[in-house]
Amino acid sequence: MSLLDSHSAPHSPQASHTEERSATLAVLAFPAVVILCALIAYLTPGAFIPMKPWITPGLMVIMFCMGLTLTLPDIGMVVKRPCPIFLGVVAQYIVMPLSAVLVAKLLNLGPEIAIGLLMLGSVPGGTASNVIAYLAKGDVALSVAMTSVSTLLSPIVTPMLMLYLADAQANVDAAGMTWSLVKTVLIPVGLGLALRMFFGRLVNAILPVLPWLSIGTIGLVIMVVVALSAAKLAVVGFVVLLGVMIQNLIGYIIGYYAPKLMGQKTAACRTTAIEVSTQNSGLASALSTQFFTPEAALPGAIAAIWANVSGAIYAAIVRRRPLRD
Repeated sequence: MSLLDSHSAPHSPQASHTEERSATLAVLAFPAVVILCALIAYLTPGAFIPMKPWITPGLMVIMFCMGLTLTLPDIGMVVKRPCPIFLGVVAQYIVMPLSAVLVAKLLNLGPEIAIGLLMLGSVPGGTASNVIAYLAKGDVALSVAMTSVSTLLSPIVTPMLMLYLADAQANVDAAGMTWSLVKTVLIPVGLGLALRMFFGRLVNAILPVLPWLSIGTIGLVIMVVVALSAAKLAVVGFVVLLGVMIQNLIGYIIGYYAPKLMGQKTAACRTTAIEVSTQNSGLASALSTQFFTPEAALPGAIAAIWANVSGAIYAAIVRRRPLRD
């Protein structure tokens, strides 16, 4: 899902409104689109299994769209507000992987599903979090900065987490995973950012389309993932959903109260809760399929639906509450 970019490069008021409305509609429609894609793939898996080689290029398109929505001021936010950004990114890369280990033991998950849940907890924040933060009246600029930092750190942190926490259960190719993340995350994001810098007016004109392009591409990735593990999904679907829901809830609770205890404002606490709990599910599915098994990709596929459903519910609840501070 593309970032909400109302905080960055100069727009006309009408262009900003169009972009915000497009992003908001996209994030609200996203769960329905993904559910429909998953259902189609589940019923007709043979049509999508041959599309497995498309997963990595599809992910590169998603990350390129993310890069197009970034600006240098977004990156510069790290210097201006290092404390809340550091707190959010550290919480994400500690809370979510450890919660995956806890949930896997609690539900007695099989090794492949446990690896997939750990992968989901070890990837960077999902870009849908930026729009959810906007809907929840959170700090959108902070959300963008957290997503950017966690994404840029992912080629180093994600393989380290998987190697340390999962190597006893599976043979983790940390070097291969690092290079894969560089190719599918850093390079496309960097290209998108460069294009935004040098052709900003052109990119601004297509920003309202980017959320829908991201949705369509994520939908394609989910179709392939579901098709590859359709038989297994019928057996383990409910327990995987339960595991994803618990992990997501832990992210919201700790993500909100950790910065609250550190004296952060309510808007920042809402944003951190969303950032910690909302993972890049498309990336998790793609990496699980590439380095482990199609079954390991199921938590990421299910999280693509649930994280947006829970995000919409969270935003609907908290946006009615005043920001007292």
